[in-house]
Amino acid sequence: MGEISFDDFMKVDVRVGEVVRAEPYPEARKPAIKMWIDFGDEIGEKKTSAQVTAHYTPETLIGKQVMAVVNFPPRQIGKFMSEVLVLGLPDESGEIRLIGPDGPVPLGGRMH
Repeated sequence: MGEISFDDFMKVDVRVGEVVRAEPYPEARKPAIKMWIDFGDEIGEKKTSAQVTAHYTPETLIGKQVMAVVNFPPRQIGKFMSEVLVLGLPDESGEIRLIGPDGPVPLGGRMH
């Protein structure tokens, strides 16, 4: 794996947001959930989809704080436009668990 500089790392804008709306995305090639995430006043609400159906339902995502890259260009995922990339890690089965703070933090906070 190649090295990057600290300045390169700082170009990736990772922020905390709260899932305010979520719904199934049955049209996706793999089971996924559409999410609308509030990143606070500076960034506002952004949408994304993620293949996280093994550990989450739309109902369990509402109110969850998650980390996401907010400065990628929007990307078309099927018929849905994804505006941010939520971050997660695979469990022992390869199913994604979302990354978030271990306690409440202000929306829009940037990862340091």
